[in-house]
Amino acid sequence: MARLPRLAVTGLPHLVVWQGHNRQLVFVDDEDRAAFVALLAEAVAREGVEVHAWVLLDTALWLLVTPRRDGALSRLMQDIGRRYVRRFNQRHGRSGTLWEGRYRASVVAPAEVLTAMVWLDHEPVRAGLAPSPDGWPWSTHRAYVGLAPLRDVQPPPPWWALGDTPFAREAAYREQVRAGLPATREQALREAALKGWPIGDAAFLAGLEAQTGRRTRPARPGRPRKPPVDLSPKNSTTRKTDKKL
Repeated sequence: MARLPRLAVTGLPHLVVWQGHNRQLVFVDDEDRAAFVALLAEAVAREGVEVHAWVLLDTALWLLVTPRRDGALSRLMQDIGRRYVRRFNQRHGRSGTLWEGRYRASVVAPAEVLTAMVWLDHEPVRAGLAPSPDGWPWSTHRAYVGLAPLRDVQPPPPWWALGDTPFAREAAYREQVRAGLPATREQALREAALKGWPIGDAAFLAGLEAQTGRRTRPARPGRPRKPPVDLSPKNSTTRKTDKKL
């Protein structure tokens, strides 16, 4: 089956994942991670992309971004992908590919942005890298809960609506992270992100499909159903011709 084209919609948030080839390390140490963060900050300023959240693991990176120009997301990922791989290979004395093919991106409904951020904050815990989101310094979580400066990120509109003061917003967001997400919701988000399906309710998906002309939900398994055959007498193909009198 032909692969659906990657969906990118200017002005809407996107959850992006790029994994290491054969799950190999893409960040060996903190120096690698710091270099990537610096490259990301330079690239988003050039390409016109807002970064809302990110998390760097050992074998993958996740971003929550909103492209503000057509084609900006693709240009951003190509730019940081090439520049980071060149630096990584030089530093670690290797050659060849680093990433597992192309990055994957899912359009996120604005109403689901905070859900996606909470999900990202828990990725280091699920990966066994930290006992809690607070314990992993290589994500934007600590900035959103007041444990680090809020720099080089653009908080999405739903985050500003959490409270009237920075302290109120940080406290409200911390509570959302503490509550976490149901396991079924986590699994649904992961599957959508890895397969490139948009994340949102039925109305959002229907509107997105009408806007882009691209299918926004997996097709039902099996062969497409054939239209029913009209067996009424007037349309029957097996009807005998009338006898002449």
